[in-house]
Amino acid sequence: MKIFGFALCLAVTFGLGSFARADVESGPVAGEKVPVLKVFGLVGTAENKETEFAADRKDAPTVYLFVQTEHFSRPMARFIKTLDVDLGKTDEKAAVVAVWVGEKTAFEKNKEYLPRVQTSLKFEHTSLAAFEGEKSGPEGWGVNPDAHLTVVVANKGKVVKSFAFTSVNETDVKPVLAELKKAVGK
Repeated sequence: MKIFGFALCLAVTFGLGSFARADVESGPVAGEKVPVLKVFGLVGTAENKETEFAADRKDAPTVYLFVQTEHFSRPMARFIKTLDVDLGKTDEKAAVVAVWVGEKTAFEKNKEYLPRVQTSLKFEHTSLAAFEGEKSGPEGWGVNPDAHLTVVVANKGKVVKSFAFTSVNETDVKPVLAELKKAVGK
């Protein structure tokens, strides 16, 4: 009987532990204006120069990605590639802006690395950029360094929805595209 009570206690403790675990939140709140995004563009619409992507994209449907440099992986690359391919089917003006964030020392490495990522993955609708600053990303974006990937769907200059992933692969593209389709009325 004592063993049963102990086992029940363990089951309740570990079972409730999953309910008590808070999800990671990252990115600006839906309905907010898209914050300023000054970063160094490396691939895509702004190559080898600092640019302000939010101003460049204005009202166009955009999916902003904030990649924690140390967590970039093959599954995350598949997510970005799948998003890039499927985005073109959603809206002809839609684009992805992927910004690598990390320790300040990662900036120079990202400047060398991201063009090689493009050579390998051959993005068509995705611009790659690097942020020189803290892991929390540009001011106003609310990037949580615990999220390996922060995804922000925006349309008409407003945030539609933010997603935070601590583990991601190509199957996670579907809810992102569903939010974008809803935002553009498709």
